[in-house]
Amino acid sequence: MNLKALNIRSLLVMVALVLTALIYSCTSLKGSKREAKAVVSGTKPAIPGSGSISFVQTGNEVEMELELNFPSKAGQTVAVHIHEHGDCGNEGNDAHGHWNPTKANHGKWGQGQFHLGDIGNVTLDANGKGSLELETTLWSVGTGATNDVKGKAIMVHEKADDFTTQPTGNAGARIGCGVIM
Repeated sequence: MNLKALNIRSLLVMVALVLTALIYSCTSLKGSKREAKAVVSGTKPAIPGSGSISFVQTGNEVEMELELNFPSKAGQTVAVHIHEHGDCGNEGNDAHGHWNPTKANHGKWGQGQFHLGDIGNVTLDANGKGSLELETTLWSVGTGATNDVKGKAIMVHEKADDFTTQPTGNAGARIGCGVIM
């Protein structure tokens, strides 16, 4: 084999390797995950609390995991909603109202009409700890679409959501807030 044929063969092998790497990296992006998180902090000194929430999107499905710790609310149920603006200032009031890009009535998640921000109620145990998991195709993460959770606020309310009262569910004061980033 002459030197010219060897160089062409080596070049073809390198091109094939580069193309294989490109194809692999592009197809692996299809299964990539987009994530958003928030750290929840208490908004009122008289009701200390904390928590975290994560949103992980794979394909069209978003998995949400929420953990709360509000010791002074032990044994009670609190409502959790996504609010319009990612601003927890002024005891959570700067987050404005429930996130509702579809302009639906307030309700219970998955039943009839509900806001995309109507996550639901969390029952806290004897230590004030509680959790909630949710899977949905109604949200997106980091897409910039109207259903994107990033840039919103997660809000913990002092009472349970009654799923009826418009537009808030009569869930009471805002006791915890975190910006979804």
